[in-house]
Amino acid sequence: MTNSTTPLKLGVLGAGNIGRPVGRHWLAAGHSVTFGSRTPEHLAPFVGPLGAGAAAATLAETARTSDVLLLSVPYEAAAGVLAEVGEHLAGKIVIDATNPVSLTEDGRVVSTLTPGVTQGRHASKQLPAATVVRAFTHVMDELLWSRGTRQRHFWAIAIAGDDAPAKAVVAGLVHDAGFTPVDLGGLDESAPLDPGGVLFPHMFTPGEMRALTGLAG
Repeated sequence: MTNSTTPLKLGVLGAGNIGRPVGRHWLAAGHSVTFGSRTPEHLAPFVGPLGAGAAAATLAETARTSDVLLLSVPYEAAAGVLAEVGEHLAGKIVIDATNPVSLTEDGRVVSTLTPGVTQGRHASKQLPAATVVRAFTHVMDELLWSRGTRQRHFWAIAIAGDDAPAKAVVAGLVHDAGFTPVDLGGLDESAPLDPGGVLFPHMFTPGEMRALTGLAG
């Protein structure tokens, strides 16, 4: 797989520790990227040096003008953001990188959702008119830039979704970000990349990831 042959208009809802490095990778691959924020003027020092393909806009404008959206706001803010921009997401691919994460009293990472409910399925119910694909969720955010630039395609990023064409688009964008996509299946099969899952919060080679999730052999 090579970099996507057709540049896309990508939007990042939440220009934080996940959205910024992933957006920079996509810019380097030739896509245009709009970073959405409630205060886009505060993004000028970040966006300005990134070149003509980068822009800052409000959350609603980013959602309206982008073909594919990365949702990378803090989890506690996600419901409010989706309520604000949801009308602009109909018919679009939304890459959900949010995590309902909590710690137990003995220090174990767990999901805050009802047992058996994946974040991908939860997000798909919040966005019934969009196509949700999970990606960029199980990796420590401080590694997204360095591993995607210095060791391109050595490390895997898990993806999951119910729509095969949408997953193909997201797989290409994972590759464009410098990682190798590993398809876990549908949204109901995406628990390994959620908080408390066997992949969270770590990085693996593609072979290691397939073995851990039962895809190898």
